[in-house]
Amino acid sequence: MPQLGETVLEGTVATWYKKAGDTVRRDENLVDLETDKVVLEVPAPSDGVLKEIKVTDGTTVTSGTVLAILEPGEVAAAAAPQAARKTEIVASAVEPGAGSASQKMGPAVRALVEEHDLDPGQITGSGKEGRITKGDVLDYLAAHGDTTVGSEDHAPAVSASEAGEDSGYGRSEQRVAMTRLRARVAERLVEAQQTAAMLTTFNEVDMSAIIGLRKRYQDEFIARHEIKLGFMSFFVRAAIDALRKFPIINASVDGTDILYHEYFDIGVAVSTERGLLVPVLRDAQRMSLADIEKKIADFGSRARSGDIMLEELTGGTFTITNGGIFGSMMSTPILNPPQSGILGMHSIQERPMVVDGQIVARPMMYVALTYDHRIVDGRDAVQFLVHLKHQLEDPARLILQI
Repeated sequence: MPQLGETVLEGTVATWYKKAGDTVRRDENLVDLETDKVVLEVPAPSDGVLKEIKVTDGTTVTSGTVLAILEPGEVAAAAAPQAARKTEIVASAVEPGAGSASQKMGPAVRALVEEHDLDPGQITGSGKEGRITKGDVLDYLAAHGDTTVGSEDHAPAVSASEAGEDSGYGRSEQRVAMTRLRARVAERLVEAQQTAAMLTTFNEVDMSAIIGLRKRYQDEFIARHEIKLGFMSFFVRAAIDALRKFPIINASVDGTDILYHEYFDIGVAVSTERGLLVPVLRDAQRMSLADIEKKIADFGSRARSGDIMLEELTGGTFTITNGGIFGSMMSTPILNPPQSGILGMHSIQERPMVVDGQIVARPMMYVALTYDHRIVDGRDAVQFLVHLKHQLEDPARLILQI
């Protein structure tokens, strides 16, 4: 079991790709380890034979635990075709740039491909640089008549008869263990509610100016930067400007001290099939709008394919979450400890607003700031949102820094 980092002490053996007696090649993935943040691959340190597997799937292990015994040695050229094929698939997933783009897959996707004995070369990848996602595999299976998958984590369905119910009523049940990520998210949410004095304040933003700006310059922006200009980059920049004005919201509680961060590491919540991940934009104050959009797109792609790095999920001084992409109109986001503030974005809806004495339709978004009332006063929280609102409603302020 490799050393996972200061904040991750243990993991769960998710999937073995070899069994005792199999020949393996150096750097071929032997097993996936699921931590509370990411799925990690454990590659073979050399060519040889896997003599013994010490821990089975589902076992919780800590750093330094012996997972298996590998006897080093040359691998015969006449290795089994299926083993060679798996080696080829793993190599393309582990080594950046190796093989065709369509063969790049995360651990969960690769497991699904191998489970159904698929040729990844036949699957069109919709991820970044042609990376194959779980959705791509499910679409491929559906198109080729395989309807045995599609439920979350592919948990086996329990039939009505197995559940002891009358099949005529369809009252079957499933019991599926939480993933480590889901369990960790649950633990941190409860921890946040028990340790912080959370309070949420709301405001609303007229998105007309930003929408107009995007429409006017979108084509030029894409031509120049090869990425679309979204809303998140404006919110990141506006949040940083507001955090500069109200630094207590960029601080955290450390025992009986307040730790002020003089940098801005902004976490951006990303929803994946395994649960919510929050990769961090390091020193976001130094990034342009294009830099932010590119980094967020990269985070989203790699988070969903399972290729996000552990160090990219640690730290952060402030978080932004966008429930609007799912249609949320208003919510109260929960703090990401030990941070003292989290900004919630929501869906944009046209509503009647009074402007210069006239009722007009405007694209409005509710925004929410949840803050730790132990160190953040209501006045600072409210003024933070007001300042954010002014910056977003007049984007020139972000450029002029006024």
